[in-house]
Amino acid sequence: MKEKGNWILKNLHLLISISIVIPTAIIYGSPSILQEQLDIHVNTVDLANMLKAIMVLYLGVSFVWILGVWKLRYWKRATQLNVLFMLMIATGRCLSMLSDGLPSRGYIFAVVAELFLGLYSIYQLRKYDIK
Repeated sequence: MKEKGNWILKNLHLLISISIVIPTAIIYGSPSILQEQLDIHVNTVDLANMLKAIMVLYLGVSFVWILGVWKLRYWKRATQLNVLFMLMIATGRCLSMLSDGLPSRGYIFAVVAELFLGLYSIYQLRKYDIK
């Protein structure tokens, strides 16, 4: 039982990221859900194309995280990718807040969560440093 607890603690940052990013990807790639959940209207093929590309990018990143949880040899790369992904998304949101103004509460929560997950992933890398 202790071993399972250690496994969960070691992979917690990846498990949280997977559980958030996969549903987000599906929402971004589904115009009807996007409109219902975020009040974003997909009015052009170009916007639909961009959102589908983001969806597949998010799913691809999530696949690397799943590999990191499933196979020990991918854990470090998956965690490094989590740091990069979360901190860059948060940086982009912060840049938008400075240049475009404050978004809805959901997006403000997202930037806080992304900063937390990025920094927590750095902590995890240091704590479980695998050579």
